[in-house]
Amino acid sequence: MSALYDSVDDAYAPPRRLLITPTLSVLLASLLTTLPIIVNAPLLPPMGLLMLLSWRLMRSDVWPIWIGIPLGFVDDLVSGQPVGSAVALWTIVMLSIDLVDRKIVWRDYRVDWIIGGVALLFVLVCGAALARAGSLGDIVMLVGPQWIFSLFLLPLFMLLVARLDRWRLRR
Repeated sequence: MSALYDSVDDAYAPPRRLLITPTLSVLLASLLTTLPIIVNAPLLPPMGLLMLLSWRLMRSDVWPIWIGIPLGFVDDLVSGQPVGSAVALWTIVMLSIDLVDRKIVWRDYRVDWIIGGVALLFVLVCGAALARAGSLGDIVMLVGPQWIFSLFLLPLFMLLVARLDRWRLRR
């Protein structure tokens, strides 16, 4: 049995679907930010990051640790952020979650939500700072509503990832 499969159930799923589904879902979620929605402040949550966090928190074995680099690069290209910001921030988040996984013996839904919320806050504040959105107070006022909206969307993305994962592993 190759390293691609985690269990006997995974061995029956089509290998293409096993590999492509998580990555394609993150890329499509990143493309959602290009919808023509006009607002005065950033309100649309970082959909690609939400999908990445959901996959990482629900299935830590799907990707290698460096996956934040190519997925973050694509997100930078479509979101308008300075190129390299999502690459660096998403990689830091993936490494941090891996470190938390090594320290925490067990996790439940609430712990995953806290980890996701902290990761979202980190990426939003650092992304705004890299884009030179103003002082720290301005950044907090700017990304505060976006973070709260993202925090409430995280469970929905986790539910979506659970359903995508069930489809991905089906024969």
